[in-house]
Amino acid sequence: MVGSSTFSVIGADVVITGNVSAKVDLHIDGRVEGDIACASLVQGESSIIQGAVTAETARLAGTVTGSVDARELVITASAHVTGDVSYETITIEQGGHVDGQFRHKSKAGHTAASVLASGAGAEDRPALLLSN
Repeated sequence: MVGSSTFSVIGADVVITGNVSAKVDLHIDGRVEGDIACASLVQGESSIIQGAVTAETARLAGTVTGSVDARELVITASAHVTGDVSYETITIEQGGHVDGQFRHKSKAGHTAASVLASGAGAEDRPALLLSN
């Protein structure tokens, strides 16, 4: 039985080539060369992800090269993201770095792609939170 306190850890000495899918929370300190889909992601500062990230919540502290899709997203001061970001709520700490476009998810639960396809207008303004 999978409980809310269950999580998996990918250690700093681990390199995964291929997609990772987890129904539990995931903590990554190593390197992943592939897409990641999980309930909640915590990325360590020395971690490298080369692929798309999809999670309900994500706290990024390392390097991500690929798109990020998360309902609640925190980009820490040590993070470097190269790719488009889709979010419902976002916090970017001072020093966090993102090269890509930001897309706010609609409150109706549509994905970023469906919001873009529908030509969403001014009612879908991003909620951007910045912290020190």
